[in-house]
Amino acid sequence: MYDWANSVHALVIVSSIFPVYFSATAHSASGSADTDFLGYQIKSSVLFSYTVSASFLITALLVPLCTAIADFTGNKKRFMQFFCYLGAISCMLLYFFTKDTLVPSVFLFGLSLVGWSGSIVFYDSYLPDIATEDKFDTYSARGFSLGYLGSVLLLLFNLSMILAPGFYGITDKALPARISFFTVGVWWILFAQIPFRYLPVNKVYKEKTGNWIFNGFVELKRVFMKLRQQPFLAKFLSAFFIYTMGLRTVMYVATIFGATELRLPSQSLIVTVLLIQIVGIIGSFTFAWLSGKIGNIFALMVGVAIWVGICTGAYYTTEAMEFYFVACAVGMVMGGIQSLSRSTYSKLIPENIPDTASYFSFYDVTEKLAIVVGTFIYGTVENLTGSMRNSILALLVIFVLGLILLYRIPSKKAYHYQMQDSKS
Repeated sequence: MYDWANSVHALVIVSSIFPVYFSATAHSASGSADTDFLGYQIKSSVLFSYTVSASFLITALLVPLCTAIADFTGNKKRFMQFFCYLGAISCMLLYFFTKDTLVPSVFLFGLSLVGWSGSIVFYDSYLPDIATEDKFDTYSARGFSLGYLGSVLLLLFNLSMILAPGFYGITDKALPARISFFTVGVWWILFAQIPFRYLPVNKVYKEKTGNWIFNGFVELKRVFMKLRQQPFLAKFLSAFFIYTMGLRTVMYVATIFGATELRLPSQSLIVTVLLIQIVGIIGSFTFAWLSGKIGNIFALMVGVAIWVGICTGAYYTTEAMEFYFVACAVGMVMGGIQSLSRSTYSKLIPENIPDTASYFSFYDVTEKLAIVVGTFIYGTVENLTGSMRNSILALLVIFVLGLILLYRIPSKKAYHYQMQDSKS
């Protein structure tokens, strides 16, 4: 249900309505794509990418501190709530986003990302607490699927306002989008109360000694050192870091690409994202089924190989119909790979550890740093070359490298035995 609650941020704010609104609003008085931000002239699409990079870098620095406090105080749920409310309230305040409020709105967008990604750290760490290993793939896929379904329902409502504002008595063309940002915050807070009510409160595992508040960084170092005894986990995390650079970057810039490079209408872009969500529900369960047939690693390799094809197709995309076809392929693999990555990591971490937050902190910091690097590379390549298509080529190289790193991990049978050895 927390997937149901927070996924509206990923859909409305990250992938559909906000990027389109941002692209239409963040431009100069002459109508060019350049905009003035804190005295600097910068392309709106590059500003968007760099905002994502900065937000996830902040999260990567905050998470170790917060997980350390959570371990010592037993307040894992409290931190999940704090980041949830930070993100949701930031979304609600984006209601005031206009050309005159560009600077504070960019910061609010960044804070919404910090809130969303910070809450996910503690949410992910609950999986080993509430499920047995044989259910990790299924429950992880179920969460992503519920997230897709819930976010689609809210997007349909928001889309109805944008396409038929007169039905709601709205005359201001910009108002439906701004109302959409507000509804994301309300939805997020409202449905988050269900997991907040039923998720267990974790116990206090450690005593406060020395500079305990910085213990999160010590824990990250401890987990990093333990990777030497868990070579499969180390190999998986290195591959995960690389292919996540590409995957999550696509999530944040796909709509901007369609709006800026292909100049697709706003309605077409939003409908495309809606299509991605619907296909994503099927994709999540498809990859869970595929992992049961051929193993997690081979299933991930299939997904990353498809991503290589997606980037190749996107580079040559010039027409709307081609963009829709690529979008369907994105929907099929995006949720499936994220779901399978989370459950694969859950299987690989040692059993019977009390402070799962530390291990998932390492996982999430790895993911956040991957997003920082990926979006920064994407924005920098575009900034230097003047074309998003060159940025797509950079992502293509990233996915190929990720596929090679996954290939280093043995087959399903060896993978199973190695997991047992690493846990023993």
